[in-house]
Amino acid sequence: MENWNKVFETPMQVRAEIVKGILEEHEIQAVILNKKETVYQIFGNYEVHVQHENMVEANNLIQNEITF
Repeated sequence: MENWNKVFETPMQVRAEIVKGILEEHEIQAVILNKKETVYQIFGNYEVHVQHENMVEANNLIQNEITF
């Protein structure tokens, strides 16, 4: 995942999916990494990553377009 940067982190998968969907609506390719611990699913987070060149635009969209 070289040249990809984390722009959002959450313990809730649905929030990561919402962020990814909004980024993709604005033609920004995004991926979700599951960093949850596998046995109990209590610890860890879901991370949304975008390519480095889209990082500023993605951060602006997340801050201005999305409220939870």
